[in-house]
Amino acid sequence: MSQDLANRIVDKMFDNDWFSQWLGIERVLIEPGHCILRMKVRKEMLNGFGSTHGGITFSFADSALAFASNAHGRLSVALDCNISFPVAVKEGDVLTCEAKELSLTAKTGTYLIEVKNQKDQDVAFFKGTVYRTSKQWFPSDTNSE
Repeated sequence: MSQDLANRIVDKMFDNDWFSQWLGIERVLIEPGHCILRMKVRKEMLNGFGSTHGGITFSFADSALAFASNAHGRLSVALDCNISFPVAVKEGDVLTCEAKELSLTAKTGTYLIEVKNQKDQDVAFFKGTVYRTSKQWFPSDTNSE
């Protein structure tokens, strides 16, 4: 799997992903089965308790799941995702998440995404499983998996 193909896939995904753009996601590292993303929490992302809405952190990790799993070259979609929030996230926090592939088969992939704040505290643990379709992102590219 070529690094160039992984980057082209995620570029194409990101260009059409208005929500990830709204989140302000920065792509730090993209590789097949692995990615690192960063974003800063803004005021409009807060809930009524003054902390970041859980859906924001979930969506951030979900974007990492999508980018890491699709970077293999086959269109992959979420089957099951869950998250836990050990530490509250506040306005101004800079979050970094890393998606790591735990398992990859012909039909599914399982990933662990850890989200940390700028103090290197774990603020969320996200586990997701994707279904790997037979559709290639770029069918003419023979390097697709």
